[in-house]
Amino acid sequence: MSAYISSARIYFAIGELHFFIVSINGETTLIEPSVVNPADPNATIEWGFVELTYLPSGLWANISGVDFVGLPLGISLTTITGTVQSTAGLAANSVASICDDLYEQGMKDGQPWNELCQRSDTGTAIRVLAPINYIRSHPNAFSSYWTDYINKVWLLYTSTPLIIDTQLSAGKVQCQVLGDVLTCVGDNRGYTKPTAFDIFSCNTGPFEIRTPDNDIHRAIVPRLCAAFNRSTFLINGGDVQPSLSSDCYYSTSPTNHFSRIVHEYESDGKGYAFPYDDVNTSGEDQSGTVSARDPLVLAIRVGGV
Repeated sequence: MSAYISSARIYFAIGELHFFIVSINGETTLIEPSVVNPADPNATIEWGFVELTYLPSGLWANISGVDFVGLPLGISLTTITGTVQSTAGLAANSVASICDDLYEQGMKDGQPWNELCQRSDTGTAIRVLAPINYIRSHPNAFSSYWTDYINKVWLLYTSTPLIIDTQLSAGKVQCQVLGDVLTCVGDNRGYTKPTAFDIFSCNTGPFEIRTPDNDIHRAIVPRLCAAFNRSTFLINGGDVQPSLSSDCYYSTSPTNHFSRIVHEYESDGKGYAFPYDDVNTSGEDQSGTVSARDPLVLAIRVGGV
């Protein structure tokens, strides 16, 4: 690669993928394919992308299901010294199976999980939206899904300390609910109860990170939101976040069943399925990010394994 790039996407599609350029007041904007606009010309095309940053300090790449999962993609990064990192991605033809499992989950809990699935003109399942993108067009969806769980978490940590391992120099930080606000030692501000939208987005309500926020706050937000999505607060060992292995993630309901099911169909269990899927205990990695300071070859597999 002859030039450095940051926050780039490499797109793949079965069929022709359409992009548009719009110029307003002298500024040019690239209009990328949308999964939330049914009028988008790409709405019935199966496509996906790999996220990539290549700078003098190194290369980072990942396959992301934060917005949706669709065309199966996998990545492999080989370094100059010969080390290989890989993320297999979704198994071949797994989107239909994900849709089947989401339908079954919706039958169990009455939530619109099956409506996350999008189909081609012939009725073939081609992608699955992340819950947050479904909620954006259906504001009442999942509105009370987390309510009881959130209340139980707040009640527990009114009397019991919650320990957040920042995995930084601040170490483990003690938090407790005071006056209905979760307050953490050394944090510049507290956390009110989140909504379903906040939990699925991880960047609104109490999970919004603002410019003045200190390093402790910036470390706690991802760990709190990850614990909600994975439902690890109220299980044995949940008083320290993160501390549990991935075997404990999504082990109780309510939980982010989109993320749970996507990980089940990833050939090696790796690949972002919500924004802070890179929060893990030491030695584990759910995000599937590959990175190196001395990259040689980045290979991308299309179609799954």
